[in-house]
Amino acid sequence: MKELSIRAISGIIYVLLLLGSLYYQIGLVFVMAIFGILSLVEFSRLIKLNSYIQYVLFLLIYFAFWYICLWKNISTSNEAIQILLVVTIFVNLLLIKDLFTENNIPLFESKRFILTTFYLTSGFVFMLLIANYNNSFTPLLLLGGFILVWFNDSAAYLIGKNFGKQKLFPSISPKKTVEGFLGGLFFACVSSYFIFYYTKTLTSTNWLILAIIVSVMGTFGDLIESKFKRQASVKDSGVIMPGHGGLLDRLDSLIFASPFIYLFLRILNYVS
Repeated sequence: MKELSIRAISGIIYVLLLLGSLYYQIGLVFVMAIFGILSLVEFSRLIKLNSYIQYVLFLLIYFAFWYICLWKNISTSNEAIQILLVVTIFVNLLLIKDLFTENNIPLFESKRFILTTFYLTSGFVFMLLIANYNNSFTPLLLLGGFILVWFNDSAAYLIGKNFGKQKLFPSISPKKTVEGFLGGLFFACVSSYFIFYYTKTLTSTNWLILAIIVSVMGTFGDLIESKFKRQASVKDSGVIMPGHGGLLDRLDSLIFASPFIYLFLRILNYVS
């Protein structure tokens, strides 16, 4: 009972911090920066990166994109975003490839810095850009992304636990099942209609496509973090959220999915 109470309290604090930051752009900028640094601390431990360089790079890249893209809206910001998007998606696709091999993810020193920069730091940059889609503060888009992740993860867990038989990636995450994944995808798609109805941000079809992107890429993100944890021989990425594990455990899906979400929003912007 005590453990359940602690888990509930830490979860409520996390949700309140997130929801409270959505009211003001500057609040969201700094809350996401704090979440990013804490996640980076946990990830650096997982990949055994004993350096301060990744934290300096995070702050430089994160606040540089905030300044040139959102604060000043400098004309060259579009090119900078495109470069970061291409490199980030390339690195993420390589991480997906690593899921399908029996070998550990290679972690030579330069690879560690590539991962902290173009996997984790970029993920937070794109979360910030999603919340400022089309040069206006649209936090409901980011909130919608979080809601899709929560529905997907909750449904995948409940359906997988009660009905799951076929393992999804048994060598990486033995508890994940195909049935759980499909159940998470289904309920994420169902929830997309309600997000459309209450937020009035995108069309129902666009939210449905986003639900599929979040479910698929979020699951990959969760599996990739699980592989890093398995390599490090740890159960959780950290202990900052009692009963939940680390902050990275809560954010891994959206960190990985955010560049793909942003890519879809950019495509929408070009074709509309």
